[in-house]
Amino acid sequence: MASQEPIRLVGGTGSPYTQKMVSLLRYRRVPYAISWGQPDQACDALGVEKPRPIFMPTFFFAEGDEIRAECDSTPIIRKLETLYPGRSVLPSNPALAFIDYLIEDFADEWCTKYMFHYRWYPKEDADNAGTLLPLGMDVSLPKDAHEQFRNFIAERQINRLYVVGSNDTTAPVIDASYRRFLAAMENHLANQKFMLGGRPGAGDFGLYGQLTQLVGFDPTPRAIAHEVSPRTVAWVDHMDDQSGLEPQGSDWLSLENQPHSLRGLMDEIGRVYAPAQLANARAVQAGEKTWETEIDGAPWAQQTFPYQAKCLKWTNERYHALSEDDRALVDGLLQGTGVEMMLSSSAT
Repeated sequence: MASQEPIRLVGGTGSPYTQKMVSLLRYRRVPYAISWGQPDQACDALGVEKPRPIFMPTFFFAEGDEIRAECDSTPIIRKLETLYPGRSVLPSNPALAFIDYLIEDFADEWCTKYMFHYRWYPKEDADNAGTLLPLGMDVSLPKDAHEQFRNFIAERQINRLYVVGSNDTTAPVIDASYRRFLAAMENHLANQKFMLGGRPGAGDFGLYGQLTQLVGFDPTPRAIAHEVSPRTVAWVDHMDDQSGLEPQGSDWLSLENQPHSLRGLMDEIGRVYAPAQLANARAVQAGEKTWETEIDGAPWAQQTFPYQAKCLKWTNERYHALSEDDRALVDGLLQGTGVEMMLSSSAT
């Protein structure tokens, strides 16, 4: 049985991954103690080796007499499953678990493009984020220090928009994808409360984390969400704390019984995320620092990310580990969406 000592983590209110994990901990009734601040400073204070790279949230796991810092949310979710049984966020059905993993990966690696783009591309949003993010670390920050921090973080992040592919050319592509994503969510939530049935999976928490910022922090995507998908706005409020839900195994619906609206989410993954992942993987293999491709009929260029190539590799490993019958179920859902391009033997 896991210790009832709370798990320590450090993160930020404006960090989608922090919100993802705190909501998951609440749902799973895992005792936790979060500090709002900079993970690298927490590692220094504890004398703990820093993860490379280090980002929010960073968890501190007691392992014997040592403390280990970890900050990759997807493997942390799986680690928590072994430490704290019950109220799982991972479907036991392999085919369903794969789709849940695909949704979580899309949320973490593509929906974060929505978040970063809207936070720093429109001036109103950049002003909002520059003002609030420093206060999220220290609400009593002196005025002069706040102004200095505000200017520093805004300039740094705006200058990094190119890293995720956000620019004048791709802005309409990102906006159109966000609106289609919200429309798919609106249709799907009209049929069931969570992505795969009556209980949340890891994919739900991945989407929730990004949406806490898009719906609850940044002005432009918040206005769009209220216009396109009021169900998503309400869902974000519900996902904040699902500790009172008493889930049953039957609450997850098999792929054969999923509503057709799930297909809408898969269509968007195949339309935008699949070509990005494939182009990025090719660039990593070729040792290129940037890549270019066409996404949704428009040119797209951005920095190469080795981690996202690993994500594509891990997705393929999970897909090819499925039994023939389970793979057939997954193929039936994904056929014609474009996602299947990510799952070919040549994709990695």
